[in-house]
Amino acid sequence: MTVHTGRHFLQIPGPTNVPDRVLRAMDMPTMDHRGPEFAVLGFEVMAAIQRVYRTKQPVIIYPSSGTGAWEAAIVNTLQPGDKVLMCETGQFAVLWRGIAEKFKLDVDFIPGDWRHGADLEQVEARLSADKAHKIKAVMIVHNETSTGCVTYPQEVRKILDNVKHPALLMVDTISGLGSLEYEHDAWGIDVSVAGSQKGLMLPPGLGFNAISEKALAVAKANPAMRSYWDWHEVIAINKAGTWPYTPATNLLMGLKEAVKMLEEEGLENVFARHKRHSAATRAALKAWGLETQCQEQGAHSPALTGVVMPEGHDADQFRKVVLESFDMSLGTGLNKVKGKMFRIGHLGHFNDLMLMGTLAGVEMGFDLAKVPHRAGGVNAAMDVLKKRDGAMAPKAAVA
Repeated sequence: MTVHTGRHFLQIPGPTNVPDRVLRAMDMPTMDHRGPEFAVLGFEVMAAIQRVYRTKQPVIIYPSSGTGAWEAAIVNTLQPGDKVLMCETGQFAVLWRGIAEKFKLDVDFIPGDWRHGADLEQVEARLSADKAHKIKAVMIVHNETSTGCVTYPQEVRKILDNVKHPALLMVDTISGLGSLEYEHDAWGIDVSVAGSQKGLMLPPGLGFNAISEKALAVAKANPAMRSYWDWHEVIAINKAGTWPYTPATNLLMGLKEAVKMLEEEGLENVFARHKRHSAATRAALKAWGLETQCQEQGAHSPALTGVVMPEGHDADQFRKVVLESFDMSLGTGLNKVKGKMFRIGHLGHFNDLMLMGTLAGVEMGFDLAKVPHRAGGVNAAMDVLKKRDGAMAPKAAVA
């Protein structure tokens, strides 16, 4: 067994590193989730997560993973036989499709190559052709964590509005919220799905649904069965600052502190930081002579970068070398890209020096694993990070 010193480098795209401040905030005695002290916390975190989503609408906080929040979005608004439109952008789009099919939805799944965001031309074509408005929802993954490709939900909203289609717009922003710009209200999103373990810098265990007035009305009229996930039941009890079942009390304490940290930095600064780290990582890949998994100009994720391995070299074997040699975890390729690529997470509680350490570990790993590459990736990334003027400079947070 290899003994490592120092901290483990967790560079997967979620769960992400949990800040010490958040850990300390959660390190509290259990409290009465029906008492007045907890109600103060309940109201605080409900307001805090609304600010992150940029919404004045209800945000449901579930004691669940993001997968639970996917299911909640489905069972509140849809029923067996309903038709939905989805796009194959990667593994998480595939998984969401699987849940939809288990609930007997009629899924129109637009195929993709896992190297681009959603095919918006096909989305527009399908919606334009749906004169009878059989499609009840369009379901899009904002930041596809398996590939590092972004689909911009506001562009899908423009399509829905242009063709005058009444379908709900549902967005998985599980790895986007707190890492990328997101405007639930301004972009006309009906249901936004997220989880706690990515840009929100928490352990897994909280799932979120931000809900438009339109989606709430659809849910109220929906006869499909649900209990645990029922939006209206949660909203009714939320008015007292608590939940209809036992909430994840200590995770909510952590959520309060995590949002405080995001707001201290300033959300615009948070988003700019993620973009800088993404640009620096891509500069390293270009210097190494390697491809990014995402091949769509303008769609590269600020939260993570997928790295395509040279032909004949296994990504998981490389990840093993890096883990054993440097105590650093890199994200695996999923499903059809398993073994073909790995993922570098640069989201959440993260800074320039952490990125430089990560890229140094990757470059040293290439040498040890005998992966063909050119030298100089770390220096190329450093050159990007040193350019802190102009558009790349963090702005002062507004109090």
